[in-house]
Amino acid sequence: MSERLKLILWICLSILAFLDFGAASKIGICYGRNADNLPTPNKVSELIQHLNIKFVRIYDANIDVLKAFANTGIELMIGVPNADLLAFAQFQSNVDTWLHNNILPYYPTTKITSISVGLEVTEAPDNATGLLLPAMRNIHTALKKSGLDKKIKISSSHSLAVLSRSFPPSSATFSKKHLPFLKPMLEFLVENESPFMIDLYPYYAYRDSSEKVQLEYALFESSSQVVDSATGLLYSNMFDAQLDAIYFALTAMNFKTVKVMVTESGWPSRGSPKETAATPDNALAYNTNLIRHVVGDPGTPAKPGEEIDVYLFSLFNENRKPGIESERNWGMFYANGTSVYALDFTGESSVPVSPSNSSTTSPGPSSSPGNSTVIIGGGGGGARKWCVASSQASVTELQTALDWACGPGSVDCSAVQPDQPCFEPDTVLSHASYAFNTYYQQSGANSSDCSFGGVSVEVDKDPSYGNCLYMIAPSTDGMNRTMAGNITGNITAIDSPMASPSSSSDGYRQMVVSVAASVLLPCFVISLSLW
Repeated sequence: MSERLKLILWICLSILAFLDFGAASKIGICYGRNADNLPTPNKVSELIQHLNIKFVRIYDANIDVLKAFANTGIELMIGVPNADLLAFAQFQSNVDTWLHNNILPYYPTTKITSISVGLEVTEAPDNATGLLLPAMRNIHTALKKSGLDKKIKISSSHSLAVLSRSFPPSSATFSKKHLPFLKPMLEFLVENESPFMIDLYPYYAYRDSSEKVQLEYALFESSSQVVDSATGLLYSNMFDAQLDAIYFALTAMNFKTVKVMVTESGWPSRGSPKETAATPDNALAYNTNLIRHVVGDPGTPAKPGEEIDVYLFSLFNENRKPGIESERNWGMFYANGTSVYALDFTGESSVPVSPSNSSTTSPGPSSSPGNSTVIIGGGGGGARKWCVASSQASVTELQTALDWACGPGSVDCSAVQPDQPCFEPDTVLSHASYAFNTYYQQSGANSSDCSFGGVSVEVDKDPSYGNCLYMIAPSTDGMNRTMAGNITGNITAIDSPMASPSSSSDGYRQMVVSVAASVLLPCFVISLSLW
């Protein structure tokens, strides 16, 4: 090969080396288990695989959970609870034993990729900040002994309260009282190329300051922007403002290169009477718009195009969590596996979801109605029909159809949850009948809406029983009863100033591909001519 040809190829490869094709942001899910009624870990693993979620956070190193995710390819972030920090910080032997018993027997069959040590330690009643870094170092030592220190990252998740102020973002700084443990911890993260983990909740900012913060701003739906007067940066949503506050705080401490990972973010679907924004519609809107933002338009005003990894909180409602009502209602799913609301985890929606004007077109035979008045139970005024599950169908077939109805079918299935009017009898047949009929009636009570893959039938006898009242489509007889469950309008996409994602990241990637092509083609042609 001639020297001239070598030079040309070297120049071509050097140019390509400087081109960044961009890294894809990741959406994960938090799998908390502070409940006494959740499905088995094996069932949960099946659900997560069905949802095609590839990244999961758990809060300990439970052996049954680790086994359940073996050979799935799902990347797990495991946790070290605050209660274990003292033992982990005091003696290396404790960590070595933990690694030997809880990690090594299941790795790499179970794809453990990171360990979050402690949980929001600055907010813990017993201040554990002094134990955090020693525990992290001992875990790193144990991993290094096993040759895993480069394969499993170590960090710790924090709440936004680690900042002394967060607005405007450019003025954000870490609280002085936390600096004694933060600075050496950040040095540890840099040394081991680990991310700074932060839990971001625009919900709390809105709930605690609703007179200052607009709900639309918290839900990614604001038609106006908030300006950071020091930088001129414009913010159309609170999530970006909170995340940029972390970036600016890190920069102020000379840790600008540390990657930030959002290890929790979400919105509750139910709360105490004063928590008026905790609704299924708002939860769906926030999580849908967050996913779309992360996947389709990554980055923030301070770091446009920056990869953002986010773990949604949470997979299930957790009935044993202490505190006010909302604490037990952050899940996308009820304990029985049915959806609290139908969330699209792909981020492929081109418009943000809004709770204010909504209806999702169902994949069923006909479109779902808007927020119409519903009339429940029997009555006169013409032929009445209901749609119920067929007793001839298998449990598996019924469960599949039930999951669809309570998920993509956008049926509110809260009435078949424990302690609700239609929970008993606790059978798939009974629960499916309630869900099928609700979908059927909301869709207009047409025969084509009672198919569900052949596992349902139309009947002319009201299946209501006790306090469990089955919906019936509106008629002219004025009959009006109260439904056992809470019927809510379905969600639709609306036009908005944020309706189409910013093309900055897509345009950048297209530009990179274009430049790469313009470099490679001439190089290839010239190389052939000189060969």
